[in-house]
Amino acid sequence: MKIIPLKEGNFSTNKTKDFTLLTEENADTAKGIKMSVTPFLIITEKDVILLDGGIGWKNKSGKTVISEIMEGENIKPENVTKVLLSHLHKDHIETTITRTDNGFEATFPNAEIFIQKQELDYAMNSKGSHSYNFDTLEKLIELDNIVWMDEDRGSITDEIYFEVAGGHTPFMQVFWIREGEETIFYGSDDLPQESYLKYHLAYKSDFDGRKAMELRQKWQKEAIENHWQILLYHDLNKSMLQF
Repeated sequence: MKIIPLKEGNFSTNKTKDFTLLTEENADTAKGIKMSVTPFLIITEKDVILLDGGIGWKNKSGKTVISEIMEGENIKPENVTKVLLSHLHKDHIETTITRTDNGFEATFPNAEIFIQKQELDYAMNSKGSHSYNFDTLEKLIELDNIVWMDEDRGSITDEIYFEVAGGHTPFMQVFWIREGEETIFYGSDDLPQESYLKYHLAYKSDFDGRKAMELRQKWQKEAIENHWQILLYHDLNKSMLQF
């Protein structure tokens, strides 16, 4: 399998979940939580899989960073076959849609977009939360290529397994992609940075911090035993860990 990190950049974010790009000029003085935003493309023999959709950060020319990275890899939006969304916070879904003069359209027109129905129900009942961009979310769920998931665990294909883990949000899901002897694990915001494995803490930013902490310990043990590659969505310095 080929793993392509689609790193949009390193950012600081405040209480209202506004993202500011970190640069050499502001990196030392920026306030708030610092994190990267790094969706991933996974290329298997059968699929081109996008894991989460980022914040849609654009460069000075107006192109999204994600589209530029994909162009550099000679991958077109129509080549993507599956978009797997772990949860629906705004920093994980933005590039699933493209706003046009006539409204909006699917950024990846040939891809099935997998969304956990329980996660959507929770999001729609969280209207006061700054974690969601409801304009984007409401457009996203109007697309024709949504696959609604209503089970707590199961297989999407013979290579892709999912499980509703909870933790960061009540119904956040995580994914395993297996091909041959390789296993890729994506724990999304239950395991967003390498430091989460070094310090066993329950974070207040999670819906259930203790559950997320316990899951990380379990996954770390399994990763060591089974030599997983772990993808890190929010780590400032690295995107993958190989066990």
